[in-house]
Amino acid sequence: MVLLDTEVTASQVLRVFHRDELFLFLGSAFSTVGLVIWAFLIIRRRFEALLFWLALFAILYGQRLWMRSELLAMVIPSSTFFIRLKVIVDFVVALPAFFFFEATGFLRKPGKILTVAACVILLGITVAGILGAPLAPLSRINNIVVICALLVLVIELLRNPIREKDFIVARNGLLIFAGFALWNNLGGVLGYKSEPYGFGIFLGCLGYVAARRAIQRDQQFSALQKELEVAKRIQLSILPPEFPASPYFRVAARYIPMTSVAGDFYDFLEARDGKAGLLIADVSGHGVPAALIASMVKVAANSQREHTGHPEKLLAGMNATLCGNTQSQFVTAAYVHLDAHTGKLSYAAAAHLPMLVLREGKVASVEENGLMLALFSSATYTSTTQQLKDGDRLLLYTDGIVEAESASTEQFGHERLCELLQESAKLTPDETVDLILARINAWSPSQDDDRTVLVCDYVANA
Repeated sequence: MVLLDTEVTASQVLRVFHRDELFLFLGSAFSTVGLVIWAFLIIRRRFEALLFWLALFAILYGQRLWMRSELLAMVIPSSTFFIRLKVIVDFVVALPAFFFFEATGFLRKPGKILTVAACVILLGITVAGILGAPLAPLSRINNIVVICALLVLVIELLRNPIREKDFIVARNGLLIFAGFALWNNLGGVLGYKSEPYGFGIFLGCLGYVAARRAIQRDQQFSALQKELEVAKRIQLSILPPEFPASPYFRVAARYIPMTSVAGDFYDFLEARDGKAGLLIADVSGHGVPAALIASMVKVAANSQREHTGHPEKLLAGMNATLCGNTQSQFVTAAYVHLDAHTGKLSYAAAAHLPMLVLREGKVASVEENGLMLALFSSATYTSTTQQLKDGDRLLLYTDGIVEAESASTEQFGHERLCELLQESAKLTPDETVDLILARINAWSPSQDDDRTVLVCDYVANA
């Protein structure tokens, strides 16, 4: 007899499972889609209201299908708590739906007003249900709110003038879901289980739109990467080749952009007859805008080649050329002119970091600063002239060197750079540049600014 009851119970469970299996599958699928969307948002570390509310809507909707299944009712003993919970979930599941529809931007002012009103009402009946209020009148209020909201949603979607393909697909999915949900809440002959089909179609439409946009983004990203590679090659082409062989000067320079293109720049404005004119510049900001202005800096510098022996005039001329043409971005720069015949250096800068000079094992700073370039047309500049000595080593650099931060956000700093320059006394300029960049990379593996270094050795007795 016991065996017969067991067989009957198993048969009933099997029949109920077959009757509910499609909706159990849909409930699992909807919840899984919601969790995947949340995982995507966590990985991106970026909150997007549209995706967040869609995910919460899908999860709650999927869980409601499971809670309403006959199979779950057979497994969980009937209780007042469980019955009340199933009804309260109906009130809650609509809340993220309203926030989602509002986040789509499909709703106009009437829809937004309705969203606020509906959420207030639904939150109120949810709290009332939790506190033990009779469920029947609360359910009627919930149905009225949902029906009114769906009617407004349908009207708003049909009135929306947008004709973009993605919008039309998403709108049609929403209309289908709204139609099923409206039918369900009006007590259609298909019963409450007709609504999940509409929700499935709606998610499918959103999936199509998401997939289509993902493909478009990949194509755009690929095209952008190709354009950036071309831009990088163009920008590198504006940097000078190696400093010409000279009996008096040994020069080495390195440029490490933070992104594909950047705003650091250097140039050799004079490299003949025992003379050298070395320019270094740093455009504010990063990326393509800074790179475009760096190209303008080269043009501005080339237009002032007649003043290569006078750093203050060269910077003033560059400033006059750049003012009004850089969209409020500014440029810091330093220029040094070396003359082996007179044994003198002339130096001027525009809000740039001081030049370092290694002489007989000691490091000194050379600083003669004026205002940054490209902001003030009335800016003037002065230069300082000093005597060169055999074996002098000059170092020009951008702030990406001294401001490189360690894992503990400590900057590399001026003093460490001076010590590093002292350490390089017996190295060649090329080896010195490599040493500085290697130490900076070890200090700050995650580069957050462009890094440029220029080293020049003076040999008097050539």
